[in-house]
Amino acid sequence: MTSESLQPQGAPARRTVVAAVGATGLALGLGACGSDEPPSSGAGAADHGGSGGSAAAGSGGVLARTADIPEGGGKVFAAQGVVVTQPAKGRFEAFSSTCTHQGCAVNRVADGVISCPCHRSEFSAADGSVKKGPATRPLPAKKISVAGDEIRLA
Repeated sequence: MTSESLQPQGAPARRTVVAAVGATGLALGLGACGSDEPPSSGAGAADHGGSGGSAAAGSGGVLARTADIPEGGGKVFAAQGVVVTQPAKGRFEAFSSTCTHQGCAVNRVADGVISCPCHRSEFSAADGSVKKGPATRPLPAKKISVAGDEIRLA
């Protein structure tokens, strides 16, 4: 007698359940590796900072204070889909936080590098250019304005 013949009437066979679980896992895995085109929204980005970001920042409100952005580093603002960097003292840059490889959200800025956790692409914090693939296109620049100690998304 096989284990499948011991299944209750109407219950799926073990092989059917295992195959369905495997297919679901495969579908989820492939969904994370879509095309090279970024998604139409910044959904999925993570805000890895403390104070400074607000929902109003997308409409010209204060995104951060200059003191919030470390020299040689930066901060990701998930809700606004932007990463702000300070590659040199007093110089602030902003880029899309959506990786150009497959649309994951970048999550870290340190030592002059913006990092994407999904496939380990790295971008320059100074100009958004690709420092390490698999990404082949730079992060698009975003417009910001700095007045006093306030950084605003333009």
